[in-house]
Amino acid sequence: MKRSLYFSLTLLMLIFWSSCRKDFEFQPSQGALTFSKDTVYLDTVFTNIGSSTYNLKVYNRSNTDISIPTLRLSQGQASNYRLNVDGVAGKEFQNVEILAKDSMYIFIETTFDIQNVVASKNQFLYTDAIEFDSGSHLQKVELVTLVKDAVFIYPNKDSQGIVETLSFDVDDDGVIDSTNIQGRFLSDAELTFTKDKPYVIYGYAAVGENKTLTINAGARVHFHSNSGLLITNNASLKVNGKFSPNQTTLDNEVIFESDRLEPLFENIPGQWGTIWLFQGSKENNINFATIKNATIGILAENDPNTSIPKLTIKNSKIYNSSNFGILGRATSITAENVVINNAGQSSFAGIYGGNYNFTHCTLANYWSSSFRQFPALYISNYQVLEDNKVVTNALTAANFNNCIIYGNDNPEMLVEQEEGAAFNFKFNNCLIKFDDPNNRFGADPNYDFSNSALYDNVIFNKDPDFEAPFKNKLMIGDDSAAINVIGNNIYSNRVPLDLLNISRTASPDLGAYQHVTFKE
Repeated sequence: MKRSLYFSLTLLMLIFWSSCRKDFEFQPSQGALTFSKDTVYLDTVFTNIGSSTYNLKVYNRSNTDISIPTLRLSQGQASNYRLNVDGVAGKEFQNVEILAKDSMYIFIETTFDIQNVVASKNQFLYTDAIEFDSGSHLQKVELVTLVKDAVFIYPNKDSQGIVETLSFDVDDDGVIDSTNIQGRFLSDAELTFTKDKPYVIYGYAAVGENKTLTINAGARVHFHSNSGLLITNNASLKVNGKFSPNQTTLDNEVIFESDRLEPLFENIPGQWGTIWLFQGSKENNINFATIKNATIGILAENDPNTSIPKLTIKNSKIYNSSNFGILGRATSITAENVVINNAGQSSFAGIYGGNYNFTHCTLANYWSSSFRQFPALYISNYQVLEDNKVVTNALTAANFNNCIIYGNDNPEMLVEQEEGAAFNFKFNNCLIKFDDPNNRFGADPNYDFSNSALYDNVIFNKDPDFEAPFKNKLMIGDDSAAINVIGNNIYSNRVPLDLLNISRTASPDLGAYQHVTFKE
């Protein structure tokens, strides 16, 4: 009886509700739509590479349910933009409905072939518009995209769609080895990068034995995900950037970054692989370069005892590396006027020994994207193999002169020694963040800061007064502890100009920059 009564009441309520409900009655729009923006800028894309997806929100602020008779791209089916309206892809739509006081999203993408315009142009401003209705009720939202031409370097695919991989002498035994590294070797005609067009690299662009890749001032090199440069046996990399008077556009610098040009990706770490200086590569030089958003900015391996360092890097910046800014493994590196910041592990790590000389460098780490286990600077003379066996190799030298070593963690400097191999290091006239309140390192003679053979005129835990370290602005200000005759002229005379081309010989500050007065 109760069940029957409940069923009857429920049925009665449904009948009553349905008899009261009025079907939605949509009226044609009267040109009173409003939009989240009047122009959608799809930022910059490379020719033939699809953009990110952008959105436009369309509002019906009236008290009437409306139907937009037509919604289309001005260029119709010929447009290089693509729309998605309420989950439906296309370029023209009819009778698009929006409830009263409601809204909808339109998603927008584009791909454009710059060869469709004048061949002499290296960039082209492509425009279109989304039209809502027509005649006297017509409303428009403009679409704008800057399209750049580029030189594309990518591995080949076989008939099965398998991507080409690199084969070279991996272990220096004279035998060519197969690898699973996707990429190809650059041809002789590709061994000079110029500033005429940006370069977009898919996979690893490799420099073959006895070849040299020269990158001229002003060149822009962009890498797709899991891509980079690989310099093989007896090959070299020469990055010949120059000082840029305009520090906003950096016209003369060489810039290495990802192929995602949208502002959203401007500072995202780990978007591409690394510049890999493989064992046997030699006399690699990098001058006035910015390397940003890599997994490892530079990976240098082996060859620690060459008469000319494996890598000489000057006047350069490395930012936003998801692992290491520079990782040296049993290798030799000379660095001057180098700034490294924001690395998921260490800004600079020299592991398994080697020979390292850093002068007037700023090795900072203000990583904030995740927990960080390693300090800004890490030095060791050993490595742990897969079977947990520890093997050692001589740390011939690790000298840091007139440097700043700092960050948002503590300590920001670790030196780890295993018996069985030399371990030579020294800090001269440096500012270092290292606080040991629980005396964890007190028994280790490598942390005897009173030993002038290891630490000469070093100051600890004083504020370097960086301008905005979380934004990679590592200039030091008037209140910095790294100024006022802290630096040693022996080292400043070796590197007489700072990273901004300012003389430092009269009164050298520590790090890559002479101090400045920050603007309010």
